[in-house]
Amino acid sequence: MKKIGFLSFGHWSSSPHSATRSAADVLLQSIDLAVSAEELGVDGAYFRVHHFAQQLASPFPLLAAVGARTKRIEIGTGVIDMRYENPFYMAEDAGAADLISGGRLQLGLSRGSPEQVIDGWRHFGYAPAEGESDADMGRRHAEVFLELLDGKGFARPNPRPMFPNPPGLLRLEPHSPGLRERIWWGSASNATAVWAARMGMNLQSSTLKADETGEPFHVQQARQIRAYRDAWKDAGHSRTPRVSVSRSIFALVDDRDRAYFGRGADSDQIGVIDNMRAVFGRSYADEPDRLIEQLRGDEAIAEADTLLVTVPNQLGVAYNTHVLEALMTHVAPALGWTDTRLAA
Repeated sequence: MKKIGFLSFGHWSSSPHSATRSAADVLLQSIDLAVSAEELGVDGAYFRVHHFAQQLASPFPLLAAVGARTKRIEIGTGVIDMRYENPFYMAEDAGAADLISGGRLQLGLSRGSPEQVIDGWRHFGYAPAEGESDADMGRRHAEVFLELLDGKGFARPNPRPMFPNPPGLLRLEPHSPGLRERIWWGSASNATAVWAARMGMNLQSSTLKADETGEPFHVQQARQIRAYRDAWKDAGHSRTPRVSVSRSIFALVDDRDRAYFGRGADSDQIGVIDNMRAVFGRSYADEPDRLIEQLRGDEAIAEADTLLVTVPNQLGVAYNTHVLEALMTHVAPALGWTDTRLAA
């Protein structure tokens, strides 16, 4: 059994072919898709975060709104760029959103991805310390955030406060117990996966990875997951970590699917991203029987406990609901990812 969620990049465009013409369209349709996904039995609704782009950015209003409209589905990010974040304000926002959802938040963090603007985090008031890279700064912000989520008091109370204080040092409020264990790190390399394990974060591995061995993407990603789990064990953490991988998967069950995605065989691609040689994983799109056999051979999916399926959000809620339903009924049960009764 696996947990299956969708991952939306939250694009909008004024193109007449887009069902999301504005930011309002994306935000409202994201809520509606999460509601529909929950009704289908999907386990998670995850959203990408990009700044200075016509995509979803500040995640917490959306996460809170989804939490208020749903009851069961996990709600998360994949990923929040920590170079842009004030860890203190973020801890308050995250605590509030988690409490609204009843403890369903699954926050994916990372040092970030290529940006729309040069050093965009500087416009948010952040700069690396002397001797730091921007990636170092993002990891430092993440470490502070994790410490704040522990809920320990650290601030000296005012002796003449506006309202009575509890005894001792004060923590940030609202505090949501358990959220610290539901923080993930989006890793593109083996080294950062090992760091995430040592920090006690769950692992998110995307559809691209540093090309460290020249092997196929799914083989390298599976090695990354095993290195992460070894590091987790060595760190002596008491709980079992979670690991997610992202994929583009489309079961071609009608003429719309074939028109949109029936382009024939796909394969891994090699490229350079942020001065790093990266391998980009293939997309999967085929008739259900062939798709099932292809997915059986993906080593990283087999290693992971959670699968995040990217959705073409500009095609609208109804079509994306269809995409998820096709996966949940025609593919997932045959692979043992979900209860076979879902296919009935």
